[in-house]
Amino acid sequence: MKKGLACFLALVIMLSACLALAETPVAAPNYDELVVGTTTAMTGNFFTDLWGRNTADMDVRTLLHGYNLVRWNGELGAFGIDDTVVSGIVVTEDPYGNRTYTLALYDDLTYCDGTPITARDYAFSLLFSIAPEVAEIGGMVNSASHIYGIDEYQRGTTAYLAGVRLLGQNQLAITVKAEYLPFFYELALLSITPYPIGVLAPGCEVADDGEGVYIRNIDRTVASPVFTADLLRKTVLDPETGYLTHPSLTSGPYTLVSYDAQTNTAEFAINEYFKGDSKGQKPQIARLIFKHVSNETMIAQLQSGEIGLLNKCVNADSLDAGMKLVSEGSASVNNYARTGLSFINFSCERPTVQSAKVRQAIAHCFDKDAFLAQYVRNYGLRVDGYYGIGQWMYRLVEGSVEPPVEAPAENADQQTVAAYEEELEKWNELSLEGMSVYNLDLEAARNLLIDDGWTLNRAGDKFDAEKDDVRCKEINGKLTALELTLLYPEGNAVGEAVQGFFVDNLEQIGISLKVEAKPFTQLLRIYYRQEARDYDMIYLATNFATVFEPSATFNPANAAQGMDNCSAITDRQLYRLAVDMRQTEPGDVLSYCQKWVAFEKAWADLLPAIPVYSNVYFDFYTPTLHNYNAGATTSWAEAIVGAYLGDVEDPEALATEETEIFE
Repeated sequence: MKKGLACFLALVIMLSACLALAETPVAAPNYDELVVGTTTAMTGNFFTDLWGRNTADMDVRTLLHGYNLVRWNGELGAFGIDDTVVSGIVVTEDPYGNRTYTLALYDDLTYCDGTPITARDYAFSLLFSIAPEVAEIGGMVNSASHIYGIDEYQRGTTAYLAGVRLLGQNQLAITVKAEYLPFFYELALLSITPYPIGVLAPGCEVADDGEGVYIRNIDRTVASPVFTADLLRKTVLDPETGYLTHPSLTSGPYTLVSYDAQTNTAEFAINEYFKGDSKGQKPQIARLIFKHVSNETMIAQLQSGEIGLLNKCVNADSLDAGMKLVSEGSASVNNYARTGLSFINFSCERPTVQSAKVRQAIAHCFDKDAFLAQYVRNYGLRVDGYYGIGQWMYRLVEGSVEPPVEAPAENADQQTVAAYEEELEKWNELSLEGMSVYNLDLEAARNLLIDDGWTLNRAGDKFDAEKDDVRCKEINGKLTALELTLLYPEGNAVGEAVQGFFVDNLEQIGISLKVEAKPFTQLLRIYYRQEARDYDMIYLATNFATVFEPSATFNPANAAQGMDNCSAITDRQLYRLAVDMRQTEPGDVLSYCQKWVAFEKAWADLLPAIPVYSNVYFDFYTPTLHNYNAGATTSWAEAIVGAYLGDVEDPEALATEETEIFE
């Protein structure tokens, strides 16, 4: 398996390089406006991920909300303080091992109307994310389990959060509990984006009386708390003015001008008060329009000039057509490996798919290779685990990038050389080989079902493959039939593709599968269990966050919740492996990767979902767009801040480009 990704990416990138001919500007270009197209529809959740993690919404949030305390700082799991936001940091530890980060903020941070951003805005953001009032209005609150004092605060035994302190207008301290350390992505624990309390909770303020932060009424003569679920329903969820869909006072590089849910189009203008991103860049393109497009028409829209940038294209036919435009010089292309995958998620709370043997049997009925050959062709790779081919740990384990082992000097002593060779050998031993793989094998699938007790027919008699349609099993005194339903996003070609590669095979072993399309926004609500989830499987895709921390995703305590454990799996061993991975010392990349391999192999045995493929994303865009460098960990919304429109590429900008190269 080693080097397989490298060869795949080399072929894809070689194709791109060969086809990327001279740029030809379109006629009468508008350098003040860029229309960006995406095949993922926005749901309108433009404020935090507490109401969903749709990638299109996340891109909008990146445009609108800025000044996070930390930033991604490298290829190997490293985070750093954003020194555009934080002017200084001091780290201390108490005798009990609790670690406190005291941060000084710059005093020139503002919202888009010039209102200063202070330490109180960051404290409010954290308090809002853990508030029970947010849960009352349908948000999935952040557990913030790493914050000192969080347990007492959430139980209501204290009125303040002891682990967050306001030490001045532009200074705050955050204390992480000793039991949460070590944490591999340690500084990511400080990831907080400021939000305006005056808009979200008018009449309220953040206070600290010396013991920790809390939200209180500005008017102290009012006995009843102003910060209530009813208040938030108005300020956050109001369909016309609510901050969730219409955030007005924001801090990112752009501001929201309008959002039309019917056409799934959002318009943005430059935030004139934005001081710059972590690289010191400010937005150059005056107006952005972000809209939903279809695979069938998007390349024609790019060719006509209606669209200036197509983000994250994956459909094979669209990629062929896009590369043809590149070869003709009428479009440019940027490609990068995806940090996520497409998968078929099991709803493990349902009796039909609670058993790992049933899930394994179903996986053996999916002709994954034939599906990929038709659906993504040469633009994607089969995956057999919970990973994306753009993730740094996968690339290290697979061997497409060199391990971070410094070679000894030529005159190094024998002991140093031996230590180097020993560490290198440990890296070479890392592999996903031996992980459970589910190829098309109907006999294996049939035996798994028999072993699991699915041996009855609808009448409760012995199942006869010649006469009976579905297998049944008595579960909790009730005869349960393997009549399953798979949801997929409306408008996605996957619905037709799974018929011959999945549905027909399942029928042969006694499983009935109905394939049903739902609008994407509704599908996500079902997936997150914000609506009743009367479905056994859901086909969708995800991109992993830069912080790969799946302990919440597979925490048995979260199995009945939506936003975290969406498969509803309750395996404690898998959870322990995820926690062990999290509790790696920062910088110990080898140990993290070793634990990641152990987690992946356990996941593949348990199979909370059927992994399908990961792929290379292609962004096609007008040749007049320059310095656009989206990548595996850089979204289009981040890359657009350093980009500009023009006939001629700026040599200075060209010299500072950071193009990701896969070796």
